[in-house]
Order: sequence, then structure tokens, then C-alpha cells
Amino acid sequence: MKIYDAGKILTGLVLFFVLLGFPIWYNIAAGKATYRPEPLLPTDTTMCIAETDYMTHFHMDLLNDWRDKVVRQGERYVVGRDGKKYEMSLTLTCLKCHSHKKKFCDACHNYLGVNPYCWECHVVPEEVK
Repeated sequence: MKIYDAGKILTGLVLFFVLLGFPIWYNIAAGKATYRPEPLLPTDTTMCIAETDYMTHFHMDLLNDWRDKVVRQGERYVVGRDGKKYEMSLTLTCLKCHSHKKKFCDACHNYLGVNPYCWECHVVPEEVK
């Protein structure tokens, strides 16, 4: 069996893999491969309702759980890791400390290309000046 146009096929495969890997190599060369956004954290408090690592990765699960408990089960309060009682509320609990939506929420959501639906029901907070 003879392969015709083997040079063209090989050239096409090489070109395909170069184009496939271009975004990775471009980000490495531009120094963007290790970039992670640094959200603006509150300066006047050191305690969050849960640990930072948990909130970084699972805050959406916490907020969905809160929503279900408030709306479907009528529960309004939760005890935080510091033993305090908090209202299960995005606007009254979370945004009390994290008041810069653009510098806190949007910094990571835009980086990850995530469009949360929080603001379909909640009022977008005014930015602190």
C-alpha cells in the first residue's frame, strides 16, 4: 500500500497541532499562563462565614443552599464558623463586607467567563467610592 501525498498529510497534521497548541504557547510567552485575579478583600474584617479556600471554590454551592433553605424551607439564619448567627442573605451578609462588586465578584467571574444569575433577583450594589 502506497501513501500518496504523505508530505501534504504530514504538513497538515503539524499545522493542525501548532494551531491547536497556539493559545497555550501564546499565554506562556505573554506571561498570562500563571495570572490569577486578586479580588479586593475587605480591610475592616478578618472573619468570613466560612474559610477562604472553601468560599473561593464553593461559594456558589453555599449561596444555592441558602437560597433553597430560605425560599423553600423558611430558614433565615445560619451559624458561621465563628459561632455567630448570620442571616442567609447575599445582600445583607456577603455584600456587607464584600461591597465592591466590580473588584470582588466581577474580578473572578469575568476571568472565568462565568455569568452568575444572582443579579436577576438581587439588586446590584452601589459601588463604594
